[in-house]
Amino acid sequence: MRVAVKDSNRCVGCQSCMFACARRHGEIGVVNSRIRIKSAGGMENGFEVIICRACENPVCAEVCPTGALEKRVINGRVRGVIFHPEKCIGCKMCQQACIIGAVFWSEHENKPLICEHCGYCVAFCPHGVLEIER
Repeated sequence: MRVAVKDSNRCVGCQSCMFACARRHGEIGVVNSRIRIKSAGGMENGFEVIICRACENPVCAEVCPTGALEKRVINGRVRGVIFHPEKCIGCKMCQQACIIGAVFWSEHENKPLICEHCGYCVAFCPHGVLEIER
């Protein structure tokens, strides 16, 4: 299972997905959300949905020097990563390696914030921007 962007043109920038993700992880605001909505130049140009795409060859895991990011295997296929915070040394190499900028950072914990593909955010998107792919 993975969370996918079904139609980014439907995004109105409400950030409901971001709030849902943060709440799921015990946070109040959106700072530690594992999904981000970014303006592509105002309402006229829409919004960009930034979320881990569950790569089949996750570069973030490859560059991790401690094995804190492990390839997540589902039905014999690699679909993103599993994060082991106890192994993380806060080097930010995973964040630098992500070509779409979907590895966010918790300054408080000095650890990456990466989508776990739980699907919680999908239910809170009022415009059907996100979907769960199985």
